[in-house]
Amino acid sequence: MNPPDRSALLAHLTASGIAGRVATARENNLLHYRLMADRDPYYLLGLDPSRRWTAESVLELMAERVGVSPDPLHRAGADTIGPELTVGALDRYADRLAAAAVRGETVYFATGHPSPLARLYQRFADALRGHGCPILRAGEGWGYDATSRYGTRRLTIGYSAAVGAGGTGDVAALEDADGPVHSHSARPIRATFAALAADGVPLPDLVVADHGWCGGAGQAGVDAVGFADCNDPALFVGEYEGTVRVAVPLDDGLDPAVYEPLGDYVLARIDTARAIAES
Repeated sequence: MNPPDRSALLAHLTASGIAGRVATARENNLLHYRLMADRDPYYLLGLDPSRRWTAESVLELMAERVGVSPDPLHRAGADTIGPELTVGALDRYADRLAAAAVRGETVYFATGHPSPLARLYQRFADALRGHGCPILRAGEGWGYDATSRYGTRRLTIGYSAAVGAGGTGDVAALEDADGPVHSHSARPIRATFAALAADGVPLPDLVVADHGWCGGAGQAGVDAVGFADCNDPALFVGEYEGTVRVAVPLDDGLDPAVYEPLGDYVLARIDTARAIAES
């Protein structure tokens, strides 16, 4: 592993489209801000905001925390994520994982974006296990029938989205008959936590996730850190209100390979923190 320094990471974020000028359209962003403000469950990502949000106040927050254009008259075309904001949040994200490594905390990994992000999360899980953290695998097999305009399909929690160094996957995701699927739902993390509580098993100390897995964990009172795109405002609202520990702004739908330098940066920060703690 040859981790990038801060300047190299900033350059990579912009060159790869993880941050800077991003593929997510401005009109899509504004639509999602309005739907979240209207408390559409799909866009709340498992959160129950404590204050009244409007489309305008969500835009103001996203301009501040994510770096989208603050101009309410900019209604179509490209939008942006601030690379410096991404790295600043990523530092806080890595520091929370480092604290888990130093304290040997139990950590749960899950994703609603399995294709782009599961491999990166698995790297983090392998590293934390190497630092003595128990990695929780829970909820496997729980499922429900999801209805959409395309019909009904059975979704279950599975662990096939990524395979770790030990040959097993540690990243939970919803799966259908064809494999892991994209999801905004908080139902699986709620069901997982309910099953743990019913069995007398403590909830994890930290959840590393995104979408409804992250929002639902934070709403349940568990420390949760997550990645979120500029069209997913709920996790940034959750961070602002103190429900989500860290929300990292980035394009969360790119090829998995482009996130490898970001992963190297996070893992190096964890290793440094652990080495300092042991010295």
